[in-house]
Amino acid sequence: MPNDQQLRDLRSELTPPDEEPPTLVTEFATGRGRLGTLAVLAAQQRRIIASDRRSLLLLATRCADVPLGAWFAGLADGESAALRTLPAFAAACGPTETPAEPLPGCQAYPSYLAWLSLNGHPSAVAAALVANFTAWGGYCATLAGALRRFHGFDEEACAFFDFFAQPPTALEQAAADALGPTGLTAAREYGRLLQAYEGLFWTTLAELP
Repeated sequence: MPNDQQLRDLRSELTPPDEEPPTLVTEFATGRGRLGTLAVLAAQQRRIIASDRRSLLLLATRCADVPLGAWFAGLADGESAALRTLPAFAAACGPTETPAEPLPGCQAYPSYLAWLSLNGHPSAVAAALVANFTAWGGYCATLAGALRRFHGFDEEACAFFDFFAQPPTALEQAAADALGPTGLTAAREYGRLLQAYEGLFWTTLAELP
Protein backbone atom coordinates (compact mmCIF):
# COMPACT_ATOMS: atom_id res chain seq x y z
CA MET A 1 0.00 0.00 0.00
CA PRO A 2 1.30 3.52 -0.72
CA ASN A 3 0.57 4.56 2.85
CA ASP A 4 2.93 1.88 4.18
CA GLN A 5 5.79 3.49 2.28
CA GLN A 6 4.70 6.95 3.39
CA LEU A 7 4.88 5.88 7.01
CA ARG A 8 8.30 4.26 6.53
CA ASP A 9 9.57 7.42 4.87
CA LEU A 10 8.17 9.55 7.67
CA ARG A 11 9.85 7.38 10.29
CA SER A 12 13.20 7.57 8.46
CA GLU A 13 12.87 11.31 8.07
CA LEU A 14 12.16 11.87 11.76
CA THR A 15 14.80 9.41 12.98
CA PRO A 16 17.82 9.38 10.66
CA PRO A 17 19.74 6.06 10.77
CA ASP A 18 22.95 7.76 11.94
CA GLU A 19 21.33 9.68 14.79
CA GLU A 20 23.16 9.32 18.07
CA PRO A 21 21.09 8.01 20.98
CA PRO A 22 20.49 10.41 23.88
CA THR A 23 23.43 10.91 26.24
CA LEU A 24 21.57 9.30 29.12
CA VAL A 25 20.91 6.14 27.11
CA THR A 26 24.55 5.97 26.04
CA GLU A 27 25.74 6.35 29.63
CA PHE A 28 23.67 3.41 30.78
CA ALA A 29 24.63 1.32 27.77
CA THR A 30 28.28 1.70 28.81
CA GLY A 31 27.67 1.12 32.52
CA ARG A 32 28.09 4.75 33.58
CA GLY A 33 24.47 5.69 34.29
CA ARG A 34 23.20 6.72 37.72
CA LEU A 35 20.18 4.89 39.10
CA GLY A 36 19.09 8.06 40.85
CA THR A 37 18.45 9.59 37.44
CA LEU A 38 16.17 6.71 36.51
CA ALA A 39 14.30 7.18 39.78
CA VAL A 40 13.49 10.69 38.54
CA LEU A 41 12.53 9.21 35.17
CA ALA A 42 10.06 6.90 36.92
CA ALA A 43 8.51 9.83 38.80
CA GLN A 44 8.15 11.85 35.59
CA GLN A 45 6.71 8.87 33.72
CA ARG A 46 3.90 8.53 36.26
CA ARG A 47 2.67 11.95 35.21
CA ILE A 48 3.40 11.41 31.53
CA ILE A 49 1.57 8.11 31.26
CA ALA A 50 -1.48 9.35 33.15
CA SER A 51 -1.68 12.39 30.86
CA ASP A 52 -1.03 10.41 27.66
CA ARG A 53 -3.71 7.90 28.57
CA ARG A 54 -6.33 10.64 28.87
CA SER A 55 -5.16 12.22 25.62
CA LEU A 56 -5.44 8.91 23.78
CA LEU A 57 -8.91 8.28 25.16
CA LEU A 58 -10.00 11.71 23.96
CA LEU A 59 -8.62 10.92 20.50
CA ALA A 60 -10.52 7.64 20.63
CA THR A 61 -13.80 9.47 21.27
CA ARG A 62 -13.11 11.88 18.40
CA CYS A 63 -13.07 9.00 15.91
CA ALA A 64 -15.20 6.46 17.76
CA ASP A 65 -17.14 5.51 14.62
CA VAL A 66 -14.10 4.37 12.63
CA PRO A 67 -11.44 1.71 13.33
CA LEU A 68 -8.92 4.35 14.38
CA GLY A 69 -11.00 4.98 17.49
CA ALA A 70 -10.35 1.45 18.71
CA TRP A 71 -6.67 1.90 17.82
CA PHE A 72 -6.35 4.90 20.13
CA ALA A 73 -8.33 3.10 22.83
CA GLY A 74 -5.91 0.17 22.54
CA LEU A 75 -2.97 2.53 23.01
CA ALA A 76 -4.66 3.91 26.12
CA ASP A 77 -5.00 0.39 27.49
CA GLY A 78 -1.29 -0.06 26.84
CA GLU A 79 -0.53 3.05 28.88
CA SER A 80 -2.51 1.56 31.76
CA ALA A 81 -0.48 -1.64 31.50
CA ALA A 82 2.78 0.31 31.47
CA LEU A 83 1.70 2.28 34.53
CA ARG A 84 1.31 -0.95 36.48
CA THR A 85 4.99 -1.79 35.85
CA LEU A 86 6.34 1.47 37.26
CA PRO A 87 6.30 0.67 41.02
CA ALA A 88 8.70 -2.27 40.65
CA PHE A 89 10.99 -0.25 38.40
CA ALA A 90 11.00 2.75 40.76
CA ALA A 91 11.68 0.52 43.78
CA ALA A 92 14.66 -1.08 42.04
CA CYS A 93 16.11 2.36 41.28
CA GLY A 94 16.07 3.30 44.95
CA PRO A 95 15.22 6.62 46.59
CA THR A 96 16.02 9.97 45.02
CA GLU A 97 16.67 13.33 46.66
CA THR A 98 15.14 15.10 43.66
CA PRO A 99 11.53 16.15 44.29
CA ALA A 100 8.87 14.41 42.23
CA GLU A 101 7.58 17.74 40.95
CA PRO A 102 7.03 17.98 37.19
CA LEU A 103 10.11 18.97 35.21
CA PRO A 104 9.15 21.24 32.28
CA GLY A 105 11.53 19.52 29.87
CA CYS A 106 10.09 16.12 30.71
CA GLN A 107 6.47 17.22 30.55
CA ALA A 108 6.65 18.98 27.17
CA TYR A 109 5.84 15.77 25.25
CA PRO A 110 2.60 14.92 27.12
CA SER A 111 1.57 18.57 27.02
CA TYR A 112 1.88 18.60 23.24
CA LEU A 113 0.06 15.28 22.93
CA ALA A 114 -2.75 16.78 25.02
CA TRP A 115 -2.86 19.67 22.53
CA LEU A 116 -2.97 17.22 19.64
CA SER A 117 -5.81 15.33 21.27
CA LEU A 118 -7.91 18.49 20.98
CA ASN A 119 -6.59 20.06 17.80
CA GLY A 120 -4.79 17.43 15.73
CA HIS A 121 -6.12 15.42 12.81
CA PRO A 122 -6.48 11.93 14.37
CA SER A 123 -5.04 9.98 11.44
CA ALA A 124 -2.02 12.27 11.27
CA VAL A 125 -1.56 12.01 15.05
CA ALA A 126 -1.58 8.21 14.74
CA ALA A 127 1.10 8.30 12.04
CA ALA A 128 3.24 10.74 14.03
CA LEU A 129 3.00 8.60 17.16
CA VAL A 130 4.02 5.43 15.34
CA ALA A 131 6.96 7.21 13.72
CA ASN A 132 8.12 8.20 17.20
CA PHE A 133 7.59 4.74 18.72
CA THR A 134 10.59 3.26 16.89
CA ALA A 135 13.10 5.61 18.50
CA TRP A 136 11.51 5.39 21.95
CA GLY A 137 11.30 1.60 21.76
CA GLY A 138 14.96 1.35 20.80
CA TYR A 139 16.03 3.46 23.75
CA CYS A 140 13.89 1.36 26.08
CA ALA A 141 15.44 -1.86 24.75
CA THR A 142 18.94 -0.48 25.35
CA LEU A 143 18.10 0.57 28.90
CA ALA A 144 16.48 -2.77 29.73
CA GLY A 145 19.60 -4.61 28.61
CA ALA A 146 21.91 -2.26 30.49
CA LEU A 147 19.95 -2.53 33.72
CA ARG A 148 20.13 -6.32 33.58
CA ARG A 149 23.82 -6.36 32.70
CA PHE A 150 25.23 -3.66 34.95
CA HIS A 151 22.72 -3.38 37.79
CA GLY A 152 21.24 -6.86 38.13
CA PHE A 153 17.64 -5.80 37.58
CA ASP A 154 15.22 -8.73 37.37
CA GLU A 155 12.33 -9.22 34.94
CA GLU A 156 9.83 -7.37 37.10
CA ALA A 157 12.12 -4.36 37.51
CA CYS A 158 12.75 -4.23 33.74
CA ALA A 159 9.12 -4.77 32.74
CA PHE A 160 8.52 -1.05 32.13
CA PHE A 161 11.24 -0.78 29.50
CA ASP A 162 10.51 -4.26 28.12
CA PHE A 163 6.91 -3.25 27.49
CA PHE A 164 7.86 -0.29 25.30
CA ALA A 165 10.71 -2.15 23.60
CA GLN A 166 8.27 -4.40 21.74
CA PRO A 167 8.18 -3.70 17.97
CA PRO A 168 4.97 -1.82 17.02
CA THR A 169 4.28 -3.81 13.84
CA ALA A 170 0.51 -4.05 14.20
CA LEU A 171 0.29 -0.44 15.31
CA GLU A 172 2.23 0.66 12.24
CA GLN A 173 -0.12 -1.14 9.87
CA ALA A 174 -3.21 0.37 11.47
CA ALA A 175 -1.71 3.86 11.34
CA ALA A 176 -0.69 3.38 7.70
CA ASP A 177 -4.21 2.28 6.80
CA ALA A 178 -5.66 5.43 8.39
CA LEU A 179 -3.19 7.89 6.88
CA GLY A 180 -4.61 9.63 3.82
CA PRO A 181 -2.57 11.66 1.32
CA THR A 182 -3.68 14.94 2.89
CA GLY A 183 -2.59 13.84 6.34
CA LEU A 184 1.09 13.38 5.54
CA THR A 185 2.03 17.05 5.93
CA ALA A 186 0.32 17.29 9.29
CA ALA A 187 1.86 13.99 10.42
CA ARG A 188 5.31 15.30 9.54
CA GLU A 189 4.69 18.45 11.57
CA TYR A 190 3.32 16.55 14.56
CA GLY A 191 6.06 13.94 14.41
CA ARG A 192 8.84 16.50 14.22
CA LEU A 193 7.60 18.21 17.36
CA LEU A 194 6.97 14.95 19.22
CA GLN A 195 10.50 13.84 18.42
CA ALA A 196 11.92 17.17 19.57
CA TYR A 197 9.99 17.02 22.83
CA GLU A 198 11.16 13.47 23.44
CA GLY A 199 14.73 14.65 22.91
CA LEU A 200 14.09 17.37 25.48
CA PHE A 201 12.88 14.70 27.92
CA TRP A 202 16.19 12.83 27.71
CA THR A 203 18.28 16.00 27.80
CA THR A 204 16.49 17.24 30.91
CA LEU A 205 17.23 13.99 32.74
CA ALA A 206 20.87 13.92 31.58
CA GLU A 207 21.43 17.43 32.95
CA LEU A 208 20.17 16.66 36.45
CA PRO A 209 22.76 17.43 39.13
